[in-house]
Amino acid sequence: MYQFNREEYEKRMQWFVNARFGMFIHWGLYAIPARGEWVRSFEEIPKEDYMKYFEEFDPVDYDPKKWAKAAKEAGMQYVVLTAKHHDGFCLFDSKYTDFKSTNTKCGRDLVAEFVEAVRGEGLKVGLYFTLLDWYHEDYPHYGDRQHPMRNNPAYKNDNRDFSRYVDYMHKQIREICTNYGKLDLLWFDFSYDDLNGEAWRATDLVNMVRELQPSVIIDNRLEASGVGYGSMATGNPKPYHGDFVTPEQIIPPEGIKDVNGNDLYWESCVTMNGNWGYHATDNFWKPSPMLIKKLVECVSKGGNLILNVGPDAKGNIPDASQKILSEIGTWMKKNKNSIYGCGKAGLPKPDNGRLTRNGNKLYYHLYENTIGPMPLMGIKKDEVKCIRYLATGAEVPISTSWVHTDYPDIVFADLGPNPILPDGVDTVLEVTLKD
Repeated sequence: MYQFNREEYEKRMQWFVNARFGMFIHWGLYAIPARGEWVRSFEEIPKEDYMKYFEEFDPVDYDPKKWAKAAKEAGMQYVVLTAKHHDGFCLFDSKYTDFKSTNTKCGRDLVAEFVEAVRGEGLKVGLYFTLLDWYHEDYPHYGDRQHPMRNNPAYKNDNRDFSRYVDYMHKQIREICTNYGKLDLLWFDFSYDDLNGEAWRATDLVNMVRELQPSVIIDNRLEASGVGYGSMATGNPKPYHGDFVTPEQIIPPEGIKDVNGNDLYWESCVTMNGNWGYHATDNFWKPSPMLIKKLVECVSKGGNLILNVGPDAKGNIPDASQKILSEIGTWMKKNKNSIYGCGKAGLPKPDNGRLTRNGNKLYYHLYENTIGPMPLMGIKKDEVKCIRYLATGAEVPISTSWVHTDYPDIVFADLGPNPILPDGVDTVLEVTLKD
C-alpha cells in the first residue's frame, strides 16, 4: 500500500516554490510546417507525408546556450524542453527508435546539449515527455480522439499491441532519467479518456523514475490533463500522484486547494501567442506588461508561471518572444524579491493591484495610482516597520495628511505629489512588518 511521505514531498518541492517563474520550450519537426505543434493531428497528415520534415530537419542555428541565457535574463529559474512531443520525434538519442534527431541532417543529441547549457546558467533543468505517440505502430490510431489517422479506417487497430507501446515508452523514460544527469523536473503530457493512470502502468513508471531520479518533481498528467487536479486534491494520493497541478492557458481564479482546504502546488502553463510550437502567422502576442501582471497574479495565489517559447525551424527564438522576455527581465531585475520565495499574503486583494508575501515582507503591486495617499489595506500602523520602493530602496513615508482622517484604521503611504506611478506597469512597495 502506497504511503504518501509529506516530509520528502515538501523537501523536493522547495526549489520549485521558491522559483515561481520558468520557461517552457516546445520545439521539434513541427517548427518546419510552422502551423503549431498539433499540426499533424489537426490536419490529419499521414506518417508518410510527415516524414518529409524529418528528412529536412537541420536546425543550423540551434544554440541552447542562447536559450538558457534568455531565460535567465528574463528572471526565469527553470527551463523545460520537449524531449519528445506527440508526433513521436525524439530530440534525444534513444536506442529504441530511428525517429530521432541523431538520424537527421542535424546528427546531434539536442537534449544533451540543452541540459548542459541550462545547468551552465545555474538554472534548474526540466524535460517534457509525452505519453502519446502518433509515430509508434502500437499506439491506437483509428478511433482514437487525438491520432492523425483517427478518421481513416485503413488504420484500424486490430494488430496493434498497446502493452508493447507502453513497454517502449517506459524504456525511453528510463533513458531520459539515466543518460542526462540529475533532472529537476519531469513534465509528462497527458492523460485522456481511458488512457490515464494504470493504463500507462503509472505506478511502475513512477517507481522507476524515483529510483533513478529521487528528487525529481513530476507533474500531475499521468492521471490528468490540463483539466483535472489529480489524486493529490482528493486527500488520498495515488502512487503516481503529481507533485503539482498544471492548469493550461488559465490562471485559477482563487488558487487551488484539496478537498480539505489545503493549498496545492500548481503551475500555470501559458503561451506568449496562441500556439506552443512555432507558428509563422500567429502574431497575437501577449504584451510584456500583461505577462508581468499574470506572473504576479500566479504568485499572489500561491502558484508558478511557466511561459512558453516556440523556436523556429532553424532553432531561433522568435524576435517577438525575445523582445517580450527582455522587457520582463528589465522589470524582474528590480522587482524579483516580490516574486522569488513569495506566495499568498493572507490579506484581501487590493482594488488597484495585487499582494505577494515572503515572511514579514509584504509586496504591494500597484497597477494604478490613487487620488491622495495610497491606502495599504489589511495592515495597521503599529505593525509597520518601514516602507520602501522595491526597485530603488527609496523610503516611502507613512502619510499624516488630513485627507484620510476619516479612515484612522488604514495605513496610507505618501507617494508624493506626482500622480503617475514610477513604474507604469507595476510599482512595487515593500512593506516590512515588525517582528
